[in-house]
Amino acid sequence: MNEKLDQIIDDFSFLEDWEDRYRYVIELGKELPDLPDAEKNEANRVHGCASQVWLVSEKEAGDDPVMRFRGDSDAFIVRGLVSIVLTVYSGRKASEIAATDAIETFRRIGLVDHLSAQRTNGLNAMVTKIRQTAAGALAA
Repeated sequence: MNEKLDQIIDDFSFLEDWEDRYRYVIELGKELPDLPDAEKNEANRVHGCASQVWLVSEKEAGDDPVMRFRGDSDAFIVRGLVSIVLTVYSGRKASEIAATDAIETFRRIGLVDHLSAQRTNGLNAMVTKIRQTAAGALAA
C-alpha cells in the first residue's frame, strides 16, 4: 500500500456519517487534476459508467513497467472514485496492478455498500480497464 491510500483509509474510519464520507469523496475528486480536453476522447473513455469517465495510462520501458494513470469524470462523486482508484494503482508495476483488485479497498472503507448499482458498475469498469491495460503492458 502507499501512504496516500493509507491516509484515505484512515480518514474514512474517522467519518461516521455517510454524508460526510460522500463529501470527502467529492473533496478527493476536486484535488484531481483536470484532464486536457484532447484526452477526453473515445479511446480513453471508460465504457460501463453512467457518467463520463476517462482514463489515460503511461508506462515506463521494461518487462514489468511502472505504470501511471490519470483520469477525470464529469460527475463530482465519480471523480472522487476515480481519484481513489488512481491512488490504488498509479505508480505501481504492471504485475502488481494486474494482481490487485481495488474493489477490495472500496469494501474495506465500506464504500461499496453505499454506492448505487450504476456507480458500482462504473467502478468495476474502471478497475477492469486499468487491470487489462496492465496485463497488456506485461504481454507486450
